[in-house]
Amino acid sequence: MDEKVRAHIFVSGRVQGVFFRHHTCIKAEELGVSGWVRNLEDNKVEAIFEGEKEKVGKMVDWVKKGPDSASVNNSEVEWEEYKGEFNSFEKIRNKNMQL
Repeated sequence: MDEKVRAHIFVSGRVQGVFFRHHTCIKAEELGVSGWVRNLEDNKVEAIFEGEKEKVGKMVDWVKKGPDSASVNNSEVEWEEYKGEFNSFEKIRNKNMQL
């Protein structure tokens, strides 16, 4: 069985208003990664990815570049303990939503 991991990532640059969350959802679903993505008030994007180590690694690598419409300046990844709390991947619309 593949090792399961969790990555908590913050991405900055031109990452809002360019369909970053939408494309992140598509990529996560394509890879079979669960979690969520949301915009933050400081114009960053925050995401949590959970799943098989290889797939989450591919997701983290992807968000460091983002879709063609984005321009990522920086990404901060915090590797956390896998919790298995998500059944799918979702785009959160409310910037102030507490999780």
